Amino acid sequence: MPKATINNQNIAYESKGSGKPVLLVHGFPLNRQMWREQLDALATSHQVIAPDLRGFGESDPPVGDVSMADHADDLAALLDHLAIDQPVAIAGFSMGGYIVFEFWRRHRNRVSSMMLVDTRAGADSAEKAAGRRESAERVATEGPNFIFDGMIPSLVSDQTFNGQPDLVKAIHTMMAKSSLAGVVAALHAMANRSDSCDLLREINVPVTVIVGAEDAISPPAEMEDIAKSLQNAEYCVIPDAGHMTTMENAAAVSAAMQKHLSA
Repeated sequence: MPKATINNQNIAYESKGSGKPVLLVHGFPLNRQMWREQLDALATSHQVIAPDLRGFGESDPPVGDVSMADHADDLAALLDHLAIDQPVAIAGFSMGGYIVFEFWRRHRNRVSSMMLVDTRAGADSAEKAAGRRESAERVATEGPNFIFDGMIPSLVSDQTFNGQPDLVKAIHTMMAKSSLAGVVAALHAMANRSDSCDLLREINVPVTVIVGAEDAISPPAEMEDIAKSLQNAEYCVIPDAGHMTTMENAAAVSAAMQKHLSA
């Protein structure tokens, strides 16, 4: 797997296909493999770039804190590394959506359109942010397995959890490839992230908002509110899926993304 030295970090990435560029930004605590089906489907007509963020997958663990702005700047530098100077369609899942908002703040001239997948626009409440910081302290001493074990039931629908053990195992295996430093840094970054609700009204590129019908983390009603706040948005509910839409109902997500890219 190729790696690029980005802002003094080795960032692993996959680039597949040719045509207009699409950038896929994974969530926490996952890696680019969560986009496997979409990467393969979209690469039939586009150049699709899927990086592992700092500390996740095959990318180097971070040293110290990493903000959403750092991740956004890493993405811009990766596009430079790949000599992609035309605006890209950028998709962000969950934490990846937070990074997409920051990418818009810092590099909006590089965005042709957005796909917001199972994410949120609001910042953490004080209680939620404190919980993330407490979890980060615990990870630093105990390791991250308690995070992974605790997240799985809320990441997928009950149908997936009870009926697709191989998929649940694959998600857990993906999480286990995350570095301890990456998990700690991401928890702090999410706790400290900016609120993006007001930003929504400024986004003037086409956006597709995608959410699992049974998403308990980014509920459909909340994601519909995001779509209503945007200037030019399509809202798409994915059936038979919780939060992990890209893996629980991969074909439906790929179809929604292909529709977005062909508009």
